[in-house]
Amino acid sequence: MSLSSTNPAVVARVLPDSIAAELGFEPGDRLVRINGQAPRDLIDYQFLCAEEDLALEVQDAKGATHLVELEKDYDDDLGLEFETALFDGLIQCNNRCPFCFIDQQPPGKRETLYLKDDDYRLSFLYGSYLTLTNLTPPEWERIAQLRLSPLFVSVHATEPDVRSRLLKNPRAGELLEQLAWFQAQRLQIHAQVVVCPGLNDGAHLERTLLDLAEFHQGDLPAVISAAVVPVGLTRFRPQADELTPVTPVKAQEVINQVKVLQDKFRPRFGTTFAWLADEWFLIAGRSLPTETDYEDYPQLGNGVGSIRQFLTAFEQAAQALPAALPQPQRYTWVVGNAVERAFQPILKRLNQVENLTVEMAALNSDYWGQAITVTGLLTGHDLLLHLRDRDLGDGLLLPTIMLKPTDPGNPQNWLFLDDQRVESISDALQVPIMPVDGVDGLVKACLQSDSN
Repeated sequence: MSLSSTNPAVVARVLPDSIAAELGFEPGDRLVRINGQAPRDLIDYQFLCAEEDLALEVQDAKGATHLVELEKDYDDDLGLEFETALFDGLIQCNNRCPFCFIDQQPPGKRETLYLKDDDYRLSFLYGSYLTLTNLTPPEWERIAQLRLSPLFVSVHATEPDVRSRLLKNPRAGELLEQLAWFQAQRLQIHAQVVVCPGLNDGAHLERTLLDLAEFHQGDLPAVISAAVVPVGLTRFRPQADELTPVTPVKAQEVINQVKVLQDKFRPRFGTTFAWLADEWFLIAGRSLPTETDYEDYPQLGNGVGSIRQFLTAFEQAAQALPAALPQPQRYTWVVGNAVERAFQPILKRLNQVENLTVEMAALNSDYWGQAITVTGLLTGHDLLLHLRDRDLGDGLLLPTIMLKPTDPGNPQNWLFLDDQRVESISDALQVPIMPVDGVDGLVKACLQSDSN
């Protein structure tokens, strides 16, 4: 855990026509104090800037200190964006989970791939998951004082001995007491359970979901929802005999087990409460639930309903597809082979546009050593391996979920998980690569010749 002295917040961007722009803020300026207090993170910044009268201590790029005083409306934003949301350093993970994806990567890649955050502030701001094992009393007090809710908690198991074994941390066994604290404080969490066959499945999984459901009580339930996710393993993971991959048979078993519990939860709570990630259905070869089954998509960040949401969004976007393009265009759409079956309706509808041909390249990841792969884990290595000798047409449609946008203005500089750049893969395959963001990006890329 890193709780070093707070560093000034470094300005990365000043929004045009904002208060900060009028005051003369520039990228590289360092915000030191707000009304005499040094903000620890973006949460402090937002809280302190809610005042109407502000005194800002700022260091410019040359190191000169300035005091900026201003009056504004209570809810006016200054218009500053920072290089990081955490000004006092990242709170690191103190667990040794054998299934941690950070430890299942090869060495020598970009440093940010190896950061093991377990930071409640990132959970509150961005929905990342934490385990609660590294929180000190002052941090618990801050969560309560600032009403940081909901948080997103990796539960995995509620039985103390099972959770301690999974996280390799004796403090992990305190979870039920921590959930009781959230309940007493009237704060909320979304829970995540990563199922590791032979470790926390079967009776342990049932116990976990039933325990979590006991905190889904009253007008403000402490546990809003729970997601059940299959463990993901790569060939780079440390040798650990206790971990085994999820098979189609295991996926069927978990789906059937959780569906029985869902049928009990719905009449009791008026909600499904415990949700199965899409991957279970893909691995099992079963059809996805319908759109209405996902209610308001409470666990979308865990891949619960993301495919169904994508299909629904495409159905709406497809209404605006033209009957024909002015000239023939042929593209190759890269996806993980896990979604090959689910995305067939999209492929069929796109190819109904005259002069438009879209071929799907549904790939597994040789890089990670996986037979079934979700789209976001495909790497530059995988594209080169599978597509080098294939006629890719006029361009490669590449979902941005595969990429790290290191240079917002130039997608050709974006990085795959294996640190290869889009431009280098494009050159090697001798085809233009068009990163596409969601349904709108996919449709726009397919129809680009329509506006030429």
